[in-house]
Amino acid sequence: MEEGLSISMKVRRLFDRQLAGWPQAGDNYRALAGVETREERIGGFPVKIQFNPARIVSSAAKVDTKSIKERKCFLCEENRPAVQEGIDYEGEAGNYTILVNPFPIFPRHLTIPDKSHIKQQIRGRYGDMLDLARLLDEYVLFYNGPRCGASAPDHMHFQAGNKGFLPMEMMAESLEKELLAREGEAELFAVGTYARGVFLIESSSREDAEKLFEGVYSVLPVKEGEWEPMLNILTWCVNAEGARWYTVIFIRDKHRPACYFAQGEENILLSPASVDLGGVFITPLEKDFRKVDVARLKDILDEIAPPAEEIGRIKAALKRGSL
Repeated sequence: MEEGLSISMKVRRLFDRQLAGWPQAGDNYRALAGVETREERIGGFPVKIQFNPARIVSSAAKVDTKSIKERKCFLCEENRPAVQEGIDYEGEAGNYTILVNPFPIFPRHLTIPDKSHIKQQIRGRYGDMLDLARLLDEYVLFYNGPRCGASAPDHMHFQAGNKGFLPMEMMAESLEKELLAREGEAELFAVGTYARGVFLIESSSREDAEKLFEGVYSVLPVKEGEWEPMLNILTWCVNAEGARWYTVIFIRDKHRPACYFAQGEENILLSPASVDLGGVFITPLEKDFRKVDVARLKDILDEIAPPAEEIGRIKAALKRGSL
């Protein structure tokens, strides 16, 4: 009987059942023990490069309109494996199912899709993300925009991975920060890291954090033909009882770098999303794991980020009180 258990405890039991009774998931989680990782530093910030063959499913996903229309949505309940169980969660903006991700990056990796087949869009759902981060306080929640690493841009979903894995989470307290705005018990900062266009919200109030996030979202450009600014988000909660949230927002200008599409020796199958920007770069092919170095990572990060003048415009708008 799970009635009366916290969501966190229900998730622990879900993992135990799924890894024991779902061979594909169990094999892929056990394979993480043999995943090869090496550590580097970009501008003094520690990052990891992971060789994870199982992630080819996500890294090589075709997300063009034609391909999406032609495939069945793997996040819809009727298309998921019969063996895949879930935990229902009713949010303020949507109703979700918490699932074990069978193609993990983290030792504990969740996918949290909305029960309805509705497009990937964070506006109006950031509060749900904060609530989930508080309830799943052993996890970092993350969101990949529809053109920022989401392999299912047609179906709204969050993901979550256990704390203590992403360098960004562990380094958040020591980041170089520039205060841009304050709203009640929440503060918005521009953050100096290894990438351009990184912002941080620190808050002990859900409502105040939502106001700051909406302010950031509202000043970001939306490309022609798209329905959302290009961004990735990490959110976690420290001290679930007292509830202090950290949200890192990565502003994007490009989905995939040129090397992703290059031929021959220039090809590197690296499609940056929240986990990569959080400091763990995923390479599903061994050739790329061997090839990728700090210089190449910096080039990729520079290519997908907005130009410095665009970041300056965003910061100026936030400082002027556009919130």
